[in-house]
Amino acid sequence: MIRPRITDFHGIPALQRDVTFAIPFLDEDLPLYVDPFLLWKSPSQQDNALHVAIVDAFNALGRKWLVGSKNDAVDELVEASECSEIGLGQSKSRVGKAIGRKEAENILKLFEQIPQITDHGFKRIEVLQLLVPGIGKDRISDFACSFVKSFLIDYTIDQCIRLGLPREEVVVESIWNSKTHQFDRKQKVQLPVSPVTNQAVIFTPKRWLRFIPWINFENYFSQHVPQDDEARPAEKLSHVEVLDFNRHHYDSVERYVERRVLTASDCLNDPLFAQIPVSSAKAKLNELKKLATGISDKADKRYEELIVSMLSSFFYPDCDFAKSQARTDSGVCIRDLIFYNNRSHPFLRDVFDLYESRQLVFEMKNVAKIEREHINQLNRYLSDSFGRFGVFVTRNPLPIPMTKNIVDLWSAQRKAIITITDQDIEQMVDVFESKQRAPLDVLKKKYFEFTQKLPK
Repeated sequence: MIRPRITDFHGIPALQRDVTFAIPFLDEDLPLYVDPFLLWKSPSQQDNALHVAIVDAFNALGRKWLVGSKNDAVDELVEASECSEIGLGQSKSRVGKAIGRKEAENILKLFEQIPQITDHGFKRIEVLQLLVPGIGKDRISDFACSFVKSFLIDYTIDQCIRLGLPREEVVVESIWNSKTHQFDRKQKVQLPVSPVTNQAVIFTPKRWLRFIPWINFENYFSQHVPQDDEARPAEKLSHVEVLDFNRHHYDSVERYVERRVLTASDCLNDPLFAQIPVSSAKAKLNELKKLATGISDKADKRYEELIVSMLSSFFYPDCDFAKSQARTDSGVCIRDLIFYNNRSHPFLRDVFDLYESRQLVFEMKNVAKIEREHINQLNRYLSDSFGRFGVFVTRNPLPIPMTKNIVDLWSAQRKAIITITDQDIEQMVDVFESKQRAPLDVLKKKYFEFTQKLPK
């Protein structure tokens, strides 16, 4: 499978829209991050309490540092800096790297260097991004997850029971103990396990996730650092210089945080997928109609971009978008659009039952007509991992000889190949706008037309 998710591996048809957690990939991270600010502003008292727990845990390490238990504080902070079971971030292997001891020392020294932190501790761990080099959204997310991992384990178990997702006994290395203010190591728990890494998988609530934390360096630099200093324009300041200034003028950081708190109502979790608006779909359709076939002026690339954007929105939520990918077959670059078959729609259940398609493959061809070699390429791609159902997305209907070719293919191998044209895309835009039916019904109609051509 392409970009397999743990639900897909176990054959559980779960829509991302309908579950409360971000369904994790098995072989790479989700490019989202836990934002502690969302826990703080949440209407849930449970989330508020977890935010307090995160800050208290971090400040407990600061107190250890201040009383002389420096090695212990460093050890615990290094351990808290990576939470690979969560699977959030940019890693392509779900394996991250913890910070070094020097970086941990630089963080803990803030408890000595900044009087406000020495006296009262941190109120928000996100401000580390404004104080220490090398600390970004991924580290803030990992710190937060590490300190509330016990809750996330219970949450994951509950979600697995709800979905019927299998669990195994697995050893989790680091679970923060709020009583002892240190990590308990090698605890046995019942969690889902990745078949790729053999590592425990822990779920994260969608309501906690953002692409960029509400409090972040980029926003601070552009909105809060003075921009009109003719002697030394702010845009010429280096990242390190700004961080150094903040450590010596922590009141500037506090004022920035107060401003972000005042606009907290604008801070919302980021959806894992957002559909394009109807106006955008219409604009893309108009551009598609004017687009030339072939590869001149990169028309093929633009065609792919338009189709990916439209179909991923049209088929949502019944088909979660998996990935668009290039592949090379006999020296020819082909672009595929892959969807998860969530089986939430009767048509999708039929495709799964008849053709064993756990993922749906759409091959995009910006050509005037489909040739036999194109059909042969898609035929070779329809294997055990994808099932026996494929879709050409192209400009015009199949020529009569090619229609006979796909009918013969069905007769010989029970593989179904259907075609979506510009006219079908236009119909999808119409139903997308009217909301009377789902654009997926257009795909269903095309499949019905294909079956009418099959021998009785």
